Amino acid sequence: MKTIITLTLALVFLPMLNFFDTRAIAGQRSRKPAVKKNRVVYECPMHPEVTSSKRGKCPKCGMALRLKKSDTGENANAVSNGSPASSGREEGGSVSVRRIPDVRVFDQNGRELNFYKDLIADKVVAINFVFTTCTAICRPLTATFRRVQQELGEEVGKNVWLISVSVDPTTDTPERLHEFAAKFKAGPGWSFVTGDASDINAILGAFGVAINNKNDHTPMVLIGSEAKGVWTRAYGLSSPVEIARLITEVSKSN
Repeated sequence: MKTIITLTLALVFLPMLNFFDTRAIAGQRSRKPAVKKNRVVYECPMHPEVTSSKRGKCPKCGMALRLKKSDTGENANAVSNGSPASSGREEGGSVSVRRIPDVRVFDQNGRELNFYKDLIADKVVAINFVFTTCTAICRPLTATFRRVQQELGEEVGKNVWLISVSVDPTTDTPERLHEFAAKFKAGPGWSFVTGDASDINAILGAFGVAINNKNDHTPMVLIGSEAKGVWTRAYGLSSPVEIARLITEVSKSN
């Protein structure tokens, strides 16, 4: 009797099992390999922890978010402005500077200068990039330079020079820069620079910070000595003490 029952169950259930096994195998054969799509991610050049799936600005520093490497490890098709910030974010890392043009510029006092010969050659300099109508980070960047000026004291204008290059030279006349500099009590040895747009663009290009939109300018400070062949960088909103320390290190380097 048990044998009869067992055979009956086998005859009933075996066709059903074969049916499901066949369906499963067919499903495996027809299923196409999943294609992993690259997820577009934008990040802040200065704050890599700030990311977004959409374009926008960093809530910390106001800098435009840029495409980062995709999740699959492939390079995203993004156009970089070539800023030192793109090549690394640790402060104090060395940067490459192309030949600095000796173009004509004007400082906040209306003095005509040759940018390389009068402001860069044989000097230790710290350079930031601002514009007077900026409503985001330019004032904090300039305030930080004011604190650096205080930290370095008499060294500024003697062994160290501060330079603020306008990224909006069409608007930033020497008169506007003079007013802007006065608000931050810029002393001797701190030059605010403007000039023809083409000449300023040549300067920005030499430092690797060329931009298409003035609001996307880098919040970096470039610190260096062309004579010594040493250039380094710092985040423009870093502690003024830290920026002053980096400037002093370059000044004392051989």
